[in-house]
Amino acid sequence: MKKTSKIFSIILSVLLLICSTGISVFAEGEEIVILYTNDIHTYIDKEITYSDVASLKASFENVLLVDAGDHIQGTAYGSMDKGETITKLMNEAGYDLATLGNHEFDYGMSGCLTTIDRAKFPYVSCNFYHEENGVIGDTVLDAYKVFEIGGLKIAIIGITTPETFTSSTPGYFQNEQGEFIYGIAGGADGKALYERVQSAIDKASLEADVVIALGHLGTDLSAGPWASEKVIENTSGLDAFIDGHSHSTIPMKEISDKDGNTVILTQTGEYLTAVGKMTITKDGIKTELLTAEDISDITPDENVKSIEDSWKNEINEKLGQVIGKTDVVFNNYDENGKRLVRSQSTNTGDFSADALYYLFDNMGMDVDVAVMNGGGVRNKAITGDISYLACKEIHTFGNVACLLTVTGQQLLDALEWGSRSVGVAEEGSLLHPSGLTYKINTSIESTVQFDEKGIWTACPSGEYRVYDVKVYNKKTNTWDDLDLDKKYNLAGYNYTLRDLGGGFAMLDGAVNVLDYVMEDYMVLANYVKGFENTVSATNSPLAQKYENFNVDYSKVEGNGRITVTEGEAPKPADFGNQTFFVILSLVSLCAVAFTLKSNKKSV
Repeated sequence: MKKTSKIFSIILSVLLLICSTGISVFAEGEEIVILYTNDIHTYIDKEITYSDVASLKASFENVLLVDAGDHIQGTAYGSMDKGETITKLMNEAGYDLATLGNHEFDYGMSGCLTTIDRAKFPYVSCNFYHEENGVIGDTVLDAYKVFEIGGLKIAIIGITTPETFTSSTPGYFQNEQGEFIYGIAGGADGKALYERVQSAIDKASLEADVVIALGHLGTDLSAGPWASEKVIENTSGLDAFIDGHSHSTIPMKEISDKDGNTVILTQTGEYLTAVGKMTITKDGIKTELLTAEDISDITPDENVKSIEDSWKNEINEKLGQVIGKTDVVFNNYDENGKRLVRSQSTNTGDFSADALYYLFDNMGMDVDVAVMNGGGVRNKAITGDISYLACKEIHTFGNVACLLTVTGQQLLDALEWGSRSVGVAEEGSLLHPSGLTYKINTSIESTVQFDEKGIWTACPSGEYRVYDVKVYNKKTNTWDDLDLDKKYNLAGYNYTLRDLGGGFAMLDGAVNVLDYVMEDYMVLANYVKGFENTVSATNSPLAQKYENFNVDYSKVEGNGRITVTEGEAPKPADFGNQTFFVILSLVSLCAVAFTLKSNKKSV
C-alpha cells in the first residue's frame, strides 16, 4: 500500500477485526490472492487451459479470479460460436470479474452485450458510456466492483482502451443513422480517460481498502496517452494495475503515480502462456507470473476439461479437413519471437494480400491492388498440411472480402495512415499489399491527422512518410508510379475498407464494386486450392498468370513489398504532391538566406 494514511487505515481495520473476532487475514503466513489473465484470445489448446485455471483458483482460500479482456475472439474456438463456449468455460472456471477488451466488440455491439449477459460474472468499465446527440450519458457498465474477502475490501476498476474504435469497428458504436450512441472516453491528449479513471478511483476509495485497476490499455508506444503507464502517471490512488492489450510480459513493475506513490503494474503476456498471481499481505502487494511448469502439480478441473475437450473435438472435426500443403514456413515472428507483421513485410502478410487479389482476379473482376491489415494476420509458424483450421489461425475474425474503386490519393493516404507508427511501435493498421509496393521513411515524423477516437481526419500536415509507390500494370506487366488522380480497384476486407476498422476514414466516398463476397479464412482456402499440389515459394497461380508479379514466400520477412528506410529523402517524382513540399522547402531556404544576409548588413 502506498499512502501512510491508507496503510494506517488498513492496519486499524485489521486490529479491530482481531479484537472483535480473533481472526485476521494478515495473521502470519496468510494472504489474499488475485489470479488474473489477459489476451487469451480463445487459445484453449495451449499448455495452460481454463481447466488448469479453475483448479488453480480452487487451491487458494481467499482468492479472486479476474480477466483483463480479449477472451472471446482469436481462433476458431471463439469465432465459430461467437464466444459462447468461451464464456461458458469462464463461468465454469469461476471467474469473478472481467473488463472489456477491444475484441469483445468483434461480433458487433449486440454480440458484446450478449456476451455480458451470458457471463455469470460482472463486467466493469469506467469509460464505456452511452451517448445521445453528441452528449455523453451514463456508463454502460458499473465502473468498479467491491469485493470483501478475508476481512479486506478490494475495489477493482475496469478500463477499456479507446483504441477499440479503430481496432474494432466504429460502426458498431453507431445507430442506423450513423450517429454515435456509445462511446469510450479517451481524448486525444488522454485527459478524458484520466478523468474517468480518477473519478472511479475517488469513489471506490470511499468504499474499499485497496483499489486495483483492471485495464485493457497496453504499454505500446502506439497507445500514446492511453497506455497504462500514462494512466498511472496522471492519476492518484491506485494500488495496482492489471493490464492487457499489448501482449506484454510484465511480472511486476513499479510506476510512480501523479503524487509520487508507487503503483504495481503487471501483465501476463498472451494466449494463457502464464497466469498472473497478485498476493496481498500485511507487507503490501506483490505480483508474479505462473507458467505451466509452475503449476504442473495442478490436476485440471474435470468439468471444465470436459467442455474444452468436447469443443476442441467438434471444431477440429469441422475444420480439420486438409485442403493443401506447403513446403515453406508461413510466419509473422522472427527467431527471437518478435512479432513482425505490424512493423514490416512478412510472408503471411504477402500471402494474405495475394489471396484477396486472386479471389477477385479469378472471378474475372478488374482488381488493381489488394491490401491486408497487419492486425488481421494472427498466426505463428504454419507449414506442412494446410487445413481450414490453419486458415482460421491466420484470419480469426470472420471479416468479409469486398472490392472498392478508390483514387490514387485515397490509396496513398491509406498507406500513410497504416504506416504512421512504423519505426516507433507496432501498428495493426499497417497495410500488406498485393499488386503494389511502397517505401516508408521512418526519419520523417508522422503528421497524419486524426480525431480523439483515433480515426483519420486529414492527410499529413507535413511530409508523407510513404513514397516510391508502384502499382502493377497487368496489361504491360510493369510496375508504374502511383497516379494520384487515377481510379484503382482496391480489394480488402470490409473491416478496413468500409467499416472504419483501423480508422481508415480516407476511403469514405469510395465506390462499392462488390461486397460480402467471402469470409476471410475461406479467401485463404480458396487461394490454397488454386495452387497445383504444393504451395511453394514462387509457384503462385498469380505468378504463373502475370509476369513480374513479385511473388516469393520463401522468407518470413516477406519479399520487399514494404521497404522500411531511415534517412532516405522521398523523391519529388514519386508522386505529384511531393513537388509542393520541395518548392516550399526551397522558398523557405531562400527566405532564411535573405534574412541572414539582412541581419549581417545591420550588424
